[in-house]
Amino acid sequence: MPRRLFGTDGVRGVLMERLTPELAQQLGRAIGAYFGKGARILVGRDVRAGGYMLKSAVISGLLAEGVKVYDADLIPTPGLQFNVKTGPYDGGVMITASHNPPEYNGIKVIGADGIEIPHEDEEVIEEYFFKGHASKLPWRSYTYDPIIKHEAIENYIKGILDQVDVDLIKGAGFRVVIDCANSVGALVTPRLLSRLGVKYVSVNCNLDPLFPGRPPEPSPDTLKVAAAVLRETKADLLVGHDGDADRAIVGDDRGRILWGDRDGTLLSAFAAEVWSELPRRVYTGVSSSILVEDFLRPRGIEVVWTPVGSVTISRMIVKDGGAISGFEENGGYMHTPHQIVRDGPMKTALLLFMLATLKKRMSELVDELPTYYPIKEKLPATREQAQCAVEKVKEHFANFRQVTIDGVKVLGEGFWVLVRPSGTEPVVRIMLEARDPEEAERLLNEVKSIISPCLGGEQG
Repeated sequence: MPRRLFGTDGVRGVLMERLTPELAQQLGRAIGAYFGKGARILVGRDVRAGGYMLKSAVISGLLAEGVKVYDADLIPTPGLQFNVKTGPYDGGVMITASHNPPEYNGIKVIGADGIEIPHEDEEVIEEYFFKGHASKLPWRSYTYDPIIKHEAIENYIKGILDQVDVDLIKGAGFRVVIDCANSVGALVTPRLLSRLGVKYVSVNCNLDPLFPGRPPEPSPDTLKVAAAVLRETKADLLVGHDGDADRAIVGDDRGRILWGDRDGTLLSAFAAEVWSELPRRVYTGVSSSILVEDFLRPRGIEVVWTPVGSVTISRMIVKDGGAISGFEENGGYMHTPHQIVRDGPMKTALLLFMLATLKKRMSELVDELPTYYPIKEKLPATREQAQCAVEKVKEHFANFRQVTIDGVKVLGEGFWVLVRPSGTEPVVRIMLEARDPEEAERLLNEVKSIISPCLGGEQG
């Protein structure tokens, strides 16, 4: 097996265990070698512990390779990506572990188009890294310092505002609850809402690398406090970011927290009408619900199933010549006229644009979707154990329609099941839905029983 640094979305690990300043500096040199001497690279970070240290180590490695560094410092991942795409940069590096627990941090590499570099290019960087690449440049190569880019966040906010009808949103009188996860979403989304004339209540919008308010992964469980605030204040919408604000999990005006495939489906149908010149197709990971097909295909919109991972979705959209959107059940949404990466603040503005245009409450739109009851669970497993589980499920459901591009997704009449190895944790993920909650529970127990021999014991 080849040695690997990169996972599904960048290099991640527990700070000072796997992810050390020594590793970050050598990785910076490898990234610098990949982009080449004289390349212009924008660097940013979220609020995580060790972020400044890792950013400094990466910058040191980049400078050692003769790269010209621009420092945006604290900024959401999509904010860095937008600046890379629209600015005079050859690429970017973001220090973040996104939704992972607070002890984690990470490093992701952005291409000149603002999208994470393809996985095959990550292998090029890994080769430089494991060979211990180190250029030996003349001392005159090291006479410049990083350039601070104070305007990066303002550039990003302006780019979002250009995509929506600001006056229409201002006239709607919206009230929003925003949960910033104690991280860099707090630097953008409250300011964005103010510029849109939206009254808001902020929750967990102070910066704190310990994430004291809630875990950095937004979900129906972690957003319970924010949902209670929404009900108390009778707000129109709840938005909860992850640690680097490239995702947004949404709650409707009744306080129901939605998985991202629900609002992603609604936004895609809306965007197909407003941006009618776009190819009538959407891209979504196999972890999304089959309600995406149920709702969009009758509207003449093709649904393309993809492996899990935003980088894969982004690169597939580019390769295939565009789409209305790409989205994931974890709250990531790509508004392609803006940028083909998931973007939590852009999604927030687009939701308000949709509500103001359609003159409907979020709960009304949600109730138009087919009803499925979701269950998500993960069980400890090595990669080999998880792959064994996938094969067991394939065999057991051999007579059903299957999608096997990432694990196995079984689609039946009124239900679906996905079993796949995680790309970021040593677990096997189980996701399923049925039209009846009791049937969903029965299906979960059935799947656990099927895969139990692979995991070394009883899982039911």
